[in-house]
Amino acid sequence: MSTDIFGDLAARWPSPIIARAEVKKFTGGGISAKTLANADSKRIGPEGRFFVGRRVCYTVVALVDWLRQNAKNVRTAENSKAGGEKQ
Repeated sequence: MSTDIFGDLAARWPSPIIARAEVKKFTGGGISAKTLANADSKRIGPEGRFFVGRRVCYTVVALVDWLRQNAKNVRTAENSKAGGEKQ
């Protein structure tokens, strides 16, 4: 990705932590709390999750790192489906 949209998300978030339930708001609807819960259950979610009371939380830095690692460029994804050839 050419611009750091994830860095922009982190800069605008008012806290250094984010509750899993707020991830949908953080990403503008791009990722749901359920997606993160599933990733956590497979041990492929953001590093360092912790609890505040009964709420699962992440540091914004860890969530942004995870988003960067799991984001795919649409053009790249389309090319890989087509065997790397342009259609």
